[in-house]
Amino acid sequence: MKRTVYLLGFITFFILSTGIMFKIMHWPMAGILMVIGFLLLNFGYLPTYFYQKYKAAV
Repeated sequence: MKRTVYLLGFITFFILSTGIMFKIMHWPMAGILMVIGFLLLNFGYLPTYFYQKYKAAV
C-alpha cells in the first residue's frame, strides 16, 4: 500500500508540475495537464494517502 501511495504521488505531481511548466511557457495542452493533475491529486492521491494513514493508526 505504501508503494502505491508513493507511485501515485509521483505520477500526480509529475503531471501537475509539467502542466504548470507548460502554462508558464505558454505551450499547448497546459490546461488539460493541469486539470488531469488536480483531478488525480484530489480523487486519487489524497484519498489513498489518508486511507493509508487511517489504516496505520487503527
